[in-house]
Amino acid sequence: MSGGHEVLTWLHIGDLHITAAEEQNYKDLGSIVDLANSLPQGSVDFALLPGDNADDGTPDQFRLVATEAARLRMPLHVITGDHDFKPRTLDAFYAVPGHEALPKAVWMAGRRCLFLDLVSAGSGGLDFRLGDRQLDWAEREVEQAEAAGQDVVVFMHTYPADLQEGRARISALLARPHVVCVDMGHTHYNELANDGGTVFMATRSTGQIEEGPSGFSIAAVDGRGVSWRFKTLDAAWPFVLVTHPVDRRLVPDTERGRVGTVVRAKVFSDTPVVAVEMRPDDGEWRAMHPVEGQVALWQGDLPVRCRGITVRATGANGATDEDRVEPADPALPPPVRRADGSDADRIDAWPEKGVLGTQLGPNRNGRPW
Repeated sequence: MSGGHEVLTWLHIGDLHITAAEEQNYKDLGSIVDLANSLPQGSVDFALLPGDNADDGTPDQFRLVATEAARLRMPLHVITGDHDFKPRTLDAFYAVPGHEALPKAVWMAGRRCLFLDLVSAGSGGLDFRLGDRQLDWAEREVEQAEAAGQDVVVFMHTYPADLQEGRARISALLARPHVVCVDMGHTHYNELANDGGTVFMATRSTGQIEEGPSGFSIAAVDGRGVSWRFKTLDAAWPFVLVTHPVDRRLVPDTERGRVGTVVRAKVFSDTPVVAVEMRPDDGEWRAMHPVEGQVALWQGDLPVRCRGITVRATGANGATDEDRVEPADPALPPPVRRADGSDADRIDAWPEKGVLGTQLGPNRNGRPW
């Protein structure tokens, strides 16, 4: 694989709900920034704040977010959530240096990334709307991406089914073949869904936590394949994310069975990585090697068709980490999909990825806790 092979990778810092500097969620934000800054430059393309950054949308809360965000040594993209819009204005949001006007399109690692605003066209609270102007813009962006042969990644605060207006148009847009995934916040729990064409991913909150320890997710798009995994703050580096082949639970229906003969993985570490190995099923471990011209990307030849592939990385400090995928079996039909822009096509508990399946959260899909 030539050095021209680009894997889009981002670090998702879940809904912060920042209120005061002495609260644990603000301390956790500082820890996440420290961990992100410990990685080699270029191993992650950018970090994302998915909305609900300031719990009450006040200038003081946004200043706290800005203080930690200013320490981050990788690009940061920030979108809006309902809590940011509590004052019924985004003046405090846009007063933060680096908060760019939404919606916006950014070209990164060979993909067109669209960052949307679901709140300012609404009346506040859970009145999520896009508005005709933003929908027109998004449709033009996707059409231009398709004409240029570019894949699209969309970042928005919540599932399209949560919109009070514009659900049909945005759902039709997200179903277009070049839209590979949608990354969201809002749920308060980790969740992955695959409607057969588009993968939806939500990372649990950093503040107002209902399940498990705090942390962040790392997601990747390799070709048209989507990978995702959650890292808790107490887990040491290295951290492995297999990006190819795509796990059967996340593979688009049109790509089922196209495993190929190469395994790729991103390996994130604050110390040099001394070895990366892969193992098909329960076979022998085989060495992988860095991809020339890429940061933190490793690959190896897949010798046989297999049911599962494990990749293991070892850091110079002796610590190890593993990630595992199960390629789709082309002989099996894909699951029946609802494909309605909701969590109906969610994947069951997947603890190895950090998906607990408990759905503990205050949103409309959440269960009582």
